Amino acid sequence: MISVFILLCLSVSGTTAVGQTKIVEIQDANGNFVQVQLPVQRIVVLTSDALEIVCALKADNLITGVFTGISREALFEAKLKQKPKVGDWREVNYELLAELKPDIVLCYARSPGKNLEKKLNPFGIKVIRLNFFKLETLDQEIKTLGLILGKAEQAEALINWHQNRLQFLQEKLKGIKNPPDIYIEGDSRYHTAGPGSGGDKMCTLAGGNNIAKNLSIPYPEITCEWILKNNPEVIIKVATRGSYNIKAKNIKTDIKSKTRLVALKTIQEEIMVRPAWNHIQAVKQKRVHVITNEIWAGPRAVIGASYLAKWFFPEKLKHFNPEEIHKEYINNFHNIKFQGKYAY
Repeated sequence: MISVFILLCLSVSGTTAVGQTKIVEIQDANGNFVQVQLPVQRIVVLTSDALEIVCALKADNLITGVFTGISREALFEAKLKQKPKVGDWREVNYELLAELKPDIVLCYARSPGKNLEKKLNPFGIKVIRLNFFKLETLDQEIKTLGLILGKAEQAEALINWHQNRLQFLQEKLKGIKNPPDIYIEGDSRYHTAGPGSGGDKMCTLAGGNNIAKNLSIPYPEITCEWILKNNPEVIIKVATRGSYNIKAKNIKTDIKSKTRLVALKTIQEEIMVRPAWNHIQAVKQKRVHVITNEIWAGPRAVIGASYLAKWFFPEKLKHFNPEEIHKEYINNFHNIKFQGKYAY
């Protein structure tokens, strides 16, 4: 749990109180307490997950620096591509970052390492470590960031939407018996989602039985023979942001949604023709699906879980359209026209 409380302090020059400064103390994703002086007026964002939440809270006007991979973020690239690039979630350009003079830097709990605080604290720059990719802590982290950025009302609206969508999904799956066996494959061949992984939690949330749930590590590499033996009823392939931008042959249109759809189909077809996979139940019944990272993990994981539920229980959820939920999120919280394909 992330706890939040506010301290009121006097800003003193010499022995004279010159004004009142508001300081908020938050508990970050590592359990550490960090004090931040309000209002926050300048921020640098090192992760795509944090960037998405900042934009959803309508605080992107505060962004003074972004990560180098911003060009891969279809939702935000247009409005932020001119911002200085300071590095990524692993390494940063400390000199450039200091020149930007942000009040806070948003990054993951574990990366970059503790050297980030050592380098930035002398400049009065606070490091705020919040993940935004774990379903179990997402709402608390949104609340924390909303408080820091003075966007508590927007944070509450986003949290309410997220909780309502989770509740809706749980209601749809109430009373489900005999969950289908699911094989989840990451971006790399034969790398799956084991116990404790985000993929395993997504599968469970959507009502499926992850065939790798009893393996020894969260992200194991398995064999073709192991998959054939376990004979999953549904196969889920997770594609990175770059994967769905592959241009297939004979495509003459530049429309992003069509290009992405063809790319997702290409990935699906590649899986279905793997040697001996025609013996797998999922392939026989054409229950092989591809989902992009944008809705597989992070702030939009509930959208990804909605697609999984639809695929796992097509008859029960016949009239349920996860894309409508995605459109609702993009239109309401980002004020951007929905485009592209994120699942197939």
